[in-house]
Amino acid sequence: MSEAEPESTEEHWEALYTERDQTWSGNPNVALVDVVGPIVSAGVGHAIDLGSGEGADAVWLAEHGWTVTGVEISGTAIERSRSAARQASIADDQIRWLQTDLADWEPDEGADLVTACFLHSTLEFDRTDVLQRAMTAIRPGGHLFILSHAASPPWSQHKHDDEDLPNAEEEAASLNLSTDEWQVEVAENRSRRATGPDGEEATLDDVIVLVRRRG
Repeated sequence: MSEAEPESTEEHWEALYTERDQTWSGNPNVALVDVVGPIVSAGVGHAIDLGSGEGADAVWLAEHGWTVTGVEISGTAIERSRSAARQASIADDQIRWLQTDLADWEPDEGADLVTACFLHSTLEFDRTDVLQRAMTAIRPGGHLFILSHAASPPWSQHKHDDEDLPNAEEEAASLNLSTDEWQVEVAENRSRRATGPDGEEATLDDVIVLVRRRG
């Protein structure tokens, strides 16, 4: 009897998104709105959303006049993103949905903002490399925003080893920033109340990092 073929990255994420008709809340991440909101309101630009999921963050940015590239591996998630954008009356050319594996992705455009919200995977994934590649696209004066788990949500079916999840200082340090070129504007852990997919309530710990390219 032959061994089963290992699950591919695309199959892994397709399985997650097809478990439910809707995986996430449909609302932008609260910390994104809180931290990035002043930047978004100060003027329009172009954003790249890494692991854009079902599109809520990208749609929120587009609603504020920004153009967005949403990078996501799951075709199901992208179809839901397109539907969310249509429901929000976002013009087709305002958001570009790019289906690709972030491990193979290279930025092909400049950005004023790169967002990476809960960019975690239980599969082998060089997350720091993806973030550092994305930073090469950020224009002077632009920002990188990272929102990540400091500990796995209790309802998660895809548990991480919490000892491997960095705190805010470790997250910022992992980017290996040149202080001549980059400024850390926010690096902190925050707690929030959240409700799980089956109505469970819990206090979650998040890591928030915001860095700006000088110039």
